[in-house]
Amino acid sequence: MKAARYAWALVALLWVVALLNYLDRQVIFALFPPLQQEFKVSAAQLGLLSTFFLWVYGVVSPLGGFLADRYSRKKIIILSLAVWSAVTWLTGHGASFNQLLGARALMGVSEACYIPAALALISDHHGERTRSLATGLHQSGIYLGVILGGWFGGWMGEHYGWRMAFTLLGIIGVGYALVLLFGIKETTTTSAAESFGKPDSVQLQFLPALAALFRERNFVLLAIAAMLFSIAGWIVMTWLPLYLYERFQMSLAGAGFSATFWIQAAAFGGILGGGWLADRWSATNPRARALIPLGGFLAGCVFLFLVGWTSSQFALIPGLIVYGLSRGFWDCNLMPMLCRIAPPHLRATGYGIFNMAGTVVGGTLAWAAGALKDAIGLGGAIQVSALLLGVAALALLPIRFSKGREAIAATARP
Repeated sequence: MKAARYAWALVALLWVVALLNYLDRQVIFALFPPLQQEFKVSAAQLGLLSTFFLWVYGVVSPLGGFLADRYSRKKIIILSLAVWSAVTWLTGHGASFNQLLGARALMGVSEACYIPAALALISDHHGERTRSLATGLHQSGIYLGVILGGWFGGWMGEHYGWRMAFTLLGIIGVGYALVLLFGIKETTTTSAAESFGKPDSVQLQFLPALAALFRERNFVLLAIAAMLFSIAGWIVMTWLPLYLYERFQMSLAGAGFSATFWIQAAAFGGILGGGWLADRWSATNPRARALIPLGGFLAGCVFLFLVGWTSSQFALIPGLIVYGLSRGFWDCNLMPMLCRIAPPHLRATGYGIFNMAGTVVGGTLAWAAGALKDAIGLGGAIQVSALLLGVAALALLPIRFSKGREAIAATARP
């Protein structure tokens, strides 16, 4: 009982970090208009603020996950939060556009270490009966962070200027890192000997860990789906506020709010419903955790395409809601699907690879969407994102999970 209580308390502690993780990275997108005005840059240059972050974040993610698998997940989580919060504070003191780009790159390095470590730590404490719901609840912190980033960034930009938003968030993050020092228990990950048949004294190595993961067909398919989903998500996250600002003549705060609230609120419903259903359905159907996001991708494809096509706010909001539901179905099931493929000591590394697969390409295409703004429009970029969700559904279709592998990969949980 005590272990079960701590397992849920851990989710609550990390929920706050997930909120800060995405609030700090999202807030800049709502501030594009004042940044463009102050630094006299083009839409393509603004896109680089997302692209630089995503490129660095993606490249570093597998290594960040590996460090969490080999060493201390607690220390990686706390160090990641402290560093990216300090960088957020520094962003508010940037004197040039190039300094902002440098700060975004540093944020990419530090934030890349958090999500793989956090989800692997949650999976260490939650078994098949609660893993999707626990993962989903953690991810709901991300959703609120995106909502607050859009609203808070726009509101701060209008009332206090863009610099104060970064300064305040940086101070809050460093303070919360001190809270985690006492709130998270130290854990150790499973020995590499379980996977490679070597003596316990042999430590996990990076390249053999990657090779072990890529030998699994299901892992490759899941990585492709993660890449396509992430590309679509980053294009939408980067450009939707500006799309609403220009096409629907919303205010900065209104565009930031509408671009985030409907999607993230629906995604929260998706993780609760999708997580609850996956935890129960998977007891009788090994494919349940893949079928739920597959259905979400197909629906999201149709309705996100509508978002990029319509000129009516009455059609816009339902489109954002269904797309948000698809996000929730995916976010609560990605790590649980990985847990049925990879043993405990490779899960953070595996999730880091998923991050890399989506963000490196996603960052490039987020920049390209800005560069092609005059040619296809931001609505066209959102429609392309919708089609990527449809292809992601096709990648999930062949995935099969065997109960035998689940029994090997799982360990005792509350």
